[in-house]
Amino acid sequence: MAAVCTAGRVRPVQLGKLLGGSSSVPGEGPLLQPSDAHNPGSPPPASLTTQSSGQQHCGRELQAGAGAAQRQETRGGRGDQREEKQRPREQRHQDPDAMESGRRSLAKMLVCRLWTTISKALFAEFLATGLYVFFGVGSALRWPLALPSMLQIAITFNLATAVIVQITWKASGAHVNPAVTLAFLVGSQISLPRAVAYVAAQLAGATAGAALLYGVTPGDIRETFGVNVVRSSVSTGQVVAVELVLTLQLVLCVFASTDSRQTTGSPAATIGASVAVGHLIGIYFTGCSMNPARSFGSAVIVGKFAVHWIFWVGPLTGAVLASLIYNFILFPDTKTLAQRLAILTGTVEVEEVEGVEPQKKDSQSSSEDTEMENVCQVA
Repeated sequence: MAAVCTAGRVRPVQLGKLLGGSSSVPGEGPLLQPSDAHNPGSPPPASLTTQSSGQQHCGRELQAGAGAAQRQETRGGRGDQREEKQRPREQRHQDPDAMESGRRSLAKMLVCRLWTTISKALFAEFLATGLYVFFGVGSALRWPLALPSMLQIAITFNLATAVIVQITWKASGAHVNPAVTLAFLVGSQISLPRAVAYVAAQLAGATAGAALLYGVTPGDIRETFGVNVVRSSVSTGQVVAVELVLTLQLVLCVFASTDSRQTTGSPAATIGASVAVGHLIGIYFTGCSMNPARSFGSAVIVGKFAVHWIFWVGPLTGAVLASLIYNFILFPDTKTLAQRLAILTGTVEVEEVEGVEPQKKDSQSSSEDTEMENVCQVA
């Protein structure tokens, strides 16, 4: 069977009838005569011409219908795309408040986490410096019945330092000293924002400790109230040099005692011993500061700042030198410049950088061992 489109309609026709038989539809003659099939040069009959034009017309109608359907689908797809594009725009116009509230909540969460982390360390520095000033300066007060000896003052500072370091070592690192904080900043052990906050907490703690001691001390005992002064027989340059050397040895001891590469125990005893050594020598020159916060607390309460700058310049200079000597000469670390800048700005914690360094060292050692094994096998 075959289908022939005539005059816009399709009717079934047998293939054999097409070639020479009669039509399967009654009342109609053969579509193609045998003589016409065997004579290619003869002109096609009128019936065949009519059928061919009908087929072309039917094909055009089918093509037109398919094109219209395709255009309708395309228009529908474009409409869907326009709707999808309009939806995000509408959502963007409707969601600014939600996005702004989300940003605010994220900022609040980060601030809360940062405050939770730093507040404990700041309180530890405040408490430790206040106790250090209270016990240390209290040991230097001149009681009429028993004047304090140099050994008494040195031992008191030693024990007070050991106690407060043991208490606050895990909480804040037990700096208790702006000079130590500056040394850690130079050695890329602490960020700049944290260092500034530490110094502020230390000065506030020293002032609070000195105020408490001043309040409980009788008026006739206060006198100079342990303020660091320069002896009349010593020049300003000599005093600065003495404070520099005393703080230098203290900061070197702090680095060596808290360096995880050197020791894992508590640094309380060694740092306390370093403070005692400094007082055994420095008391005769300036009363031994080695700590700008210690000098600041007494000076604020009494109001004496005549030569107070000496007890900042000397200790801070010695701290910077000690940091450079320890971190770049004696025990240099492998931090890159980018890592140091990241630690300085506070974008990366020191623990993260120190956690990467051992992995690099392990990989280097393993590669060296492999190379040695290969050399031995070749030998």
